[in-house]
Amino acid sequence: MELVVAYAAGGGSDAAARAIAEAAKKYLPQPVYVTNKPGASGSIGWAYVTTGTPDGYKLSLMNPEMLVVPLLGIGKTTVDHFQPIARFTDDATSITVRADAPWKTIDEFIAFARANPEKVAISNAGLGTIPHTAAVAFAERTNTKFNHVPYQGAAPATLGLLSGDVQATSIPYADLKQHVEAGKLRTLAVMADKRIPGLDNVPTFKERGYDLQYSVWRGIGLPKGSPKEALDKWREVAKAVFQDPAFQTTITKQGLTLSWADTPEFATDIARQNEAFKKIVPKMEMKQ
Repeated sequence: MELVVAYAAGGGSDAAARAIAEAAKKYLPQPVYVTNKPGASGSIGWAYVTTGTPDGYKLSLMNPEMLVVPLLGIGKTTVDHFQPIARFTDDATSITVRADAPWKTIDEFIAFARANPEKVAISNAGLGTIPHTAAVAFAERTNTKFNHVPYQGAAPATLGLLSGDVQATSIPYADLKQHVEAGKLRTLAVMADKRIPGLDNVPTFKERGYDLQYSVWRGIGLPKGSPKEALDKWREVAKAVFQDPAFQTTITKQGLTLSWADTPEFATDIARQNEAFKKIVPKMEMKQ
């Protein structure tokens, strides 16, 4: 069995997929192997999953980029090509800089960006990804202009910041938590409805007067047309995986936020967000 991640190894999506695959071994007759298929903001990986006859043996790690990227004309595979099974995690995006950056607060960062249009480069996980969408929305709400730099996944986008190629990133805090805790990076604000546990001194954008709430959720889905028996089995396995103590411990240690949604709720949430993005994305200037 194959669980495909449409991004490079090392990011939050890859970590979540590997935790799911490891835990699923207990509940399936054969192992689940994780395959990374990065490129075209995720479109290459999604298309790979939908190629061939859907038999329940090849599934995709699902995330909200599936809703945004097709609206930008990138690739032909959309979320409508998949049957959602379950959601496991949900993590807010952030604005994070290097620890040696001159900005100690989000207000200082915004003030500098306003005074220096397009002088600050912000990395994201790829054109049309949620971090990119969040960064563009951040610029619009704060009346600032940035140089948006797309990478093929959260891990390389974080590396770009660590190496100094960019001055900030809009990657979810969970994807770079280890570097913040190691004192290499500093998160200035998070795009969540409330402060993140363990990051108590970092404000939400809402606290600073900006209605910005963007998150990266992760779940699994099968190609549309997969056998009902496969859908039912994966739904059963997904629930067992989420409730598995070892899985929860792994996800927590990775800094990801556990957030369960069974098939009906997950599918409903995706449909709702899909309609919202259809209205939002065309209005946004999604330039690199």
